Amino acid sequence: MVSSGNVSLGSVPVRWPMPCYMILISRAFLMTAVPTNEGSEATAGPTRRQQLEHHLKTCPTDRDGYLELASIYREENRPLQAAKILSQAHETFPDDSSLLWELEEAQLARSVQQLVEVRDLATRLGNSSADHELERATADWGNCRLKVCRARLARDPSLTYLRMVLGEALYDLERYDEAIDELEPLLDSETHSPGAYLLTGRCQLLLSQDMAAMKSLRQASIRRAVIGPAKTRSAALKLLIDLADRHGLSASLQFYQQSLQAIS
Repeated sequence: MVSSGNVSLGSVPVRWPMPCYMILISRAFLMTAVPTNEGSEATAGPTRRQQLEHHLKTCPTDRDGYLELASIYREENRPLQAAKILSQAHETFPDDSSLLWELEEAQLARSVQQLVEVRDLATRLGNSSADHELERATADWGNCRLKVCRARLARDPSLTYLRMVLGEALYDLERYDEAIDELEPLLDSETHSPGAYLLTGRCQLLLSQDMAAMKSLRQASIRRAVIGPAKTRSAALKLLIDLADRHGLSASLQFYQQSLQAIS
């Protein structure tokens, strides 16, 4: 699940597409290439990036310099370079949580950039080799989210919203049982339970657990105690309509259809 926009796995916005829920999610992050002025640097004189690159070679303990240079690389749509410079910074300042956070953001951005590039290539070529590379890039993107989110939760267990991102990553990796387990703590959350129930229901459907899925999807769509976003309720109701139709539940089918119309 990949979407466009400025998103983050935390409070600081970053540029990365992510299937991932409201944050990524929003679940996320499709990056649009930003043209650079590298071709004119010879005539325009040293750029700020060049100045910082030279400066950090002679002064490798300038924390703010690392952050500024990484920010420039991100603006130039060069997350790999941002990750490299932040990795150097992390080695110099291993206890700096802000630097580690930015390093993880750059790693996420690079992973999704590779996914977008490979997906575009697969669309153009349409052969088995490109499809294989797309599967690999998709798996890398999912595993990158798992690694970052689990590391952040280990450092700060209060970041419970990251469990939604973990659930989405596991869903993308087709590890549905694990996704359900990861989402379970969110089912009692007033903020996150509608989305967690929806994703749980999707996983249960793919595990052929139709009755359990119906229960989860009802919690995501028609529960009165916690009313979820319209998009979440609509998505759940569409799945419920399909379930009711397949199982011949005429009364339920009519109720779900009416509920969906009320949202629309």
